[in-house]
Amino acid sequence: MAHDLRRPERTFTIRQLCVEFKVTPRALRFYEDKGLLAPARDGMNRVYGHRDRARLQLILRGKRVGFSLAEIREILDLYDEKDGGAAQMAKSLKKFKERIVALKAQREDIDGAIKNLEDGVQRLQRQLADIRPDLLPKADAYDTMLRSRLDGAHETGEPARAK
Repeated sequence: MAHDLRRPERTFTIRQLCVEFKVTPRALRFYEDKGLLAPARDGMNRVYGHRDRARLQLILRGKRVGFSLAEIREILDLYDEKDGGAAQMAKSLKKFKERIVALKAQREDIDGAIKNLEDGVQRLQRQLADIRPDLLPKADAYDTMLRSRLDGAHETGEPARAK
């Protein structure tokens, strides 16, 4: 099956790509408007080829790791079959290394923020236990309710809302 997807003459409808990559038609049209995809036309229908499918896969991977559309375009535009993709690979390698450094810095910032919040929670729980211990069970119940809502929203893909 994977070999069948790589045949250059194989084409895909917008619906097929949306289902395969779990994106919306609007997203595909957006990438087309930005010049990242260039499907052929059959009347009013878009016809995506092997190249468009491969580009969409790279776009989504790039977005997943935090590249901007401009960075993704820069990498995609370097593809040249004559050099075996060497220029694209060299640029990608540089961009990937830069992104790794940025993500590691973000992880350190997030870990620091979590530690600060955990310390604050412990401090507030101690203070509340001294001042109004009767409120601690309510705080725990509220925390449990929020966690269940967040877990439920995460599973459905909908944004969580506190009431």
